[in-house]
Amino acid sequence: MDDPLAILEKQVGAGRNYDSPPLDLWHPPLSGDIPIHIDAQGDWYHEGGKIERQSLVRLFASILRREEDGEYYLVTPGEKWRITVELHPLLITDIDSLVVDEVAVLEATLNTDKRILVNEEHSLFLEPKVQNIAALQLPHGLSALCTRAAWYRLVELADSGGGIAKLKSGDYEFNLNTD
Repeated sequence: MDDPLAILEKQVGAGRNYDSPPLDLWHPPLSGDIPIHIDAQGDWYHEGGKIERQSLVRLFASILRREEDGEYYLVTPGEKWRITVELHPLLITDIDSLVVDEVAVLEATLNTDKRILVNEEHSLFLEPKVQNIAALQLPHGLSALCTRAAWYRLVELADSGGGIAKLKSGDYEFNLNTD
């Protein structure tokens, strides 16, 4: 029998939309569990071995979703494989402040090189499991935790007037203080 990892790579690798595949339109039955694990540092493993090819991680991350049952799945039009995630499936590797349509916004860069604007839809939250470091809500029920460098950058970008560290991204505002 073929390796499920190789089958998935072959299926999703040819002629597809890597930026935003229509995961919300794909509802295949559960194919089973695949031995892929994402650890708390955002490293991907298959059968205990680290997946070193970043292109493969990006490919699989593009078809990853978290469903209402709290489980994570790699989804194609014809297959759905359950994987395990220790904390958050993705990482924020950088945060930058930029101007879009004359409005200052924050842009998060993920470990998959995808860039996401911080806003109401993609909002920040503090993760209590790791000393209230910020994380970001993403499409398809996913989330990304700040790396140490991104967290320091986020804190650096905050306005600390009045003793409260606040971030503003367009109309969206987030308080970095935990109390």
